[in-house]
Amino acid sequence: MRGNLIESVMGAVVLVVAALFLFFAFNTSQLRAVPGYELVADFERVDGVREGGDVRISGIKIGSIVGETLDSKTFLARLRLSIDPSVKLPDDTVAEIVSAGLLGDKYLSLVPGGSETLIPAGGQIKYTQSSVTLENLIGQMIFSSSGSKKPAEGEAPSEQQGQPQAAPGGAAPKR
Repeated sequence: MRGNLIESVMGAVVLVVAALFLFFAFNTSQLRAVPGYELVADFERVDGVREGGDVRISGIKIGSIVGETLDSKTFLARLRLSIDPSVKLPDDTVAEIVSAGLLGDKYLSLVPGGSETLIPAGGQIKYTQSSVTLENLIGQMIFSSSGSKKPAEGEAPSEQQGQPQAAPGGAAPKR
């Protein structure tokens, strides 16, 4: 009987410690939605961005993504953002989807402009840059490196191939 009591107490202690750990982890991870005013931004692609994701300026969280929908008229992805009320954004702010690391999570980065006119609550961020996929970057690297082949010595550059070459001394080529 005494062994069961000790096991029950130890089990309760483990559960309390686990609950405290989860509470601490949730509070320090800033996963909570930021209460504030709402803005929208339209993007061609929102790969990797999720509802509840961060909105940051200079790496500092100032808001959250609270919704994502598809605009049925323009077929653009629309993100709804909740921005901290103490942060006022100029109307020439740029919203870009960036990666937290090479294979990391993506978040929305805001780059404020220099305008004195502010975006009102419920307004729209007009300037956006969609996410870039790793596959597109690799494809660009592969195809751009294959197109930069230098001609061998004595060989005409590719845009001049098939055209008559000047004879030594600047004389016109014989036909």
